[in-house]
Amino acid sequence: MKSFFRFVVTGVVLLLVAMVSALTAMRFAIHGGEVIVPKLVGLSPVEAERAVSGLGLNVAIERQYYSPDVPEGKIMTQVPAVGTRVRHGWQVRVAQSLGPQRVTIPDVLSESGRAADLNIRRRGLDVGSVAFLQLPGSASDQVLAQSPPPNANGVSVPRISLLVSAPAQPQTFVMPSFLGQPLGSVNLALLDAGFHVGNVTVAPPDSTVVTLAGSSPTAPPPQPTPASIIVSQNPAPGERVDAGATVNFEVR
Repeated sequence: MKSFFRFVVTGVVLLLVAMVSALTAMRFAIHGGEVIVPKLVGLSPVEAERAVSGLGLNVAIERQYYSPDVPEGKIMTQVPAVGTRVRHGWQVRVAQSLGPQRVTIPDVLSESGRAADLNIRRRGLDVGSVAFLQLPGSASDQVLAQSPPPNANGVSVPRISLLVSAPAQPQTFVMPSFLGQPLGSVNLALLDAGFHVGNVTVAPPDSTVVTLAGSSPTAPPPQPTPASIIVSQNPAPGERVDAGATVNFEVR
């Protein structure tokens, strides 16, 4: 019985040893066929092929992009990344630089903001930042300056920033109170300040006057005079108004 038990144990041990040996051999076989991807960024395609030729890898140029930083013809990016462990025969996909994009900058000075935008985009360029400036004597919505300047060559970033004239903002004032003042003097003060007097109406009386039967017809409503006293105004006191605004009054 003991001999049989020892035989079984010996068989199990030998089986475990065989399994470990097989796994170890398989691991060495797998990893023995792997290589580490080298750095290809910054190399030319010919240099990249030379760098991977001894590793059993292939280089494939999949994309080409403009770049102001990477010289023309050099590799910009690679997949898999540097240091990645891959099998023999693996393909390393790369993107190649076309160098900085060279464009000619159009002259959009004195054009309207919209015309300049259309002119720039029609040439395949982009509009960068747009700033506005109030400049006395210049028409509104007109390009005053651009960056890069007109007809500049060798520009790597195809983007034009503009400085556009802004419309002049109307001067504003705080409306004073004219309540209790005579209409005539207020009218003169407003005209001298560049404002306009609009509608002037007479406030209705405080009580209703009853006309007796057989009396004379009702008299026509009273009309405002320079001596009429202002009882309300529109815009109201304290409101902000533009220069040349119209002010309406109600008087008694």
